[in-house]
Amino acid sequence: MRKLHVAVMVAVCLVGVFFSARWAVESFLIPPPATAAEADAEQVRIGNAFLDALDAGRYDEAVTMCSAEVQQALDAEALKKIWEGLPSQLGARHSRSPLRGERVADTPVVTSTLVFGLAALDARIVVDADGKISGFRLVPGTMPAAAPVPLAADAAFSEVEFNVGQGERALPGTLSLPKGAGPFPAIVLVHGSGPHDRDETVGPNKPFLDLAHGLAELGIAVLRFEKRTKAHPNDFAGMDFTVDRETVDDAVAAVEQLRKDTRIDPTRVFVAGHSLGAMMGPRIAQRAPELAGLILLAPTARPLQDVVLEQVKYLANSDGTIDTEEQAQIDSVTQRAAAVPTLSAATPASETLLGLPARYWSDLNGYDPVAVAGQIPQPILIVQGGRDYQVTPDGDYARWQAAFDGSARVQLRLFPALDHLLIAGSGPSLPKDYAVAGHVDVGVIDVIAAFINKAAS
Repeated sequence: MRKLHVAVMVAVCLVGVFFSARWAVESFLIPPPATAAEADAEQVRIGNAFLDALDAGRYDEAVTMCSAEVQQALDAEALKKIWEGLPSQLGARHSRSPLRGERVADTPVVTSTLVFGLAALDARIVVDADGKISGFRLVPGTMPAAAPVPLAADAAFSEVEFNVGQGERALPGTLSLPKGAGPFPAIVLVHGSGPHDRDETVGPNKPFLDLAHGLAELGIAVLRFEKRTKAHPNDFAGMDFTVDRETVDDAVAAVEQLRKDTRIDPTRVFVAGHSLGAMMGPRIAQRAPELAGLILLAPTARPLQDVVLEQVKYLANSDGTIDTEEQAQIDSVTQRAAAVPTLSAATPASETLLGLPARYWSDLNGYDPVAVAGQIPQPILIVQGGRDYQVTPDGDYARWQAAFDGSARVQLRLFPALDHLLIAGSGPSLPKDYAVAGHVDVGVIDVIAAFINKAAS
């Protein structure tokens, strides 16, 4: 299996961005915004010829189509590693869309969406005045929306649209509502990193959909909604923002809206965060003190930069060896991670870890989720998968255990067979596993329901 040096690996949910060889694919939490533009016919012809050459394995030909500057940074062998490595990281490719015209930062580009089993990539191509390719980037794209599965007529719950916020900036959502007499206890689901949809879709897997339906069957209402970086990505690109704008503010707003809904018991509203959403759970509780409790699913306990670096090292060494290019990538991430505590407001995002604003990192530097969890009064359930390589039992869960083992307020549950998506499996977990369809383990749903029923009684 190709690893870091093939150009793309996906650290799903905790770090919903793409890491890559530095000469080809940039890391974006949110890709630079693209606006629709009329496609130049000659640029489309050249772009198609370039992609056709890549698909046919004619990498020398593809390189000759590039400008001299690009050729200095990207030879045929490197291009081969990138292109042929994509399926091993993202699953088999299902489709390549026709090229469309766009403008990115005032630069005309032609873009094709490549849909793989696990994720979609937008291949952005810039053609210069001489007809040469002067830019080629692969950035996170949008997976085609799957047709919703209709609920069975005898389902114990129904689903209704429920937007978080008002007006043009509202976030589309779905409320899974048990049938029968309310008001019901309710959970707000909070995503991990990256531009997630309401189901927190990862390849064929939909953890938030599983949680919503499983808990609604047990009499608990569940609200899931599109993450702001998914619904309104242009609000963030090039902007100076923190995790509050990305995640916390909307979670707090969702809690407030649910508590005002007559179908919901305002004294029994909980937040269930996953990964980064779990990490920020204690802060959400500080901002929403009326919460009845917190469910933290795979919660990070360490500084985020340390978690990112550990993931990079784990995936680089997934076959037991680390080659020169992989070591160079590790060194680059190590350097950027080490710089996080000393970032200044003037540091451009192009020089920071994950391409996030310096202010984002500075805010997280002052936040210790374990310490804040110790300061809030709400009961907490912490759930950890034993096969999770992104938020690990030894690196993260052990810290939660050290702080709260024996606490009457905090429950800790370790499920040895589960990965980061809370799906059961065997052997070491890898990104390719996320391309295999599965479902959140029923044991997780049961323990959440029991926690809510106990906390609400």
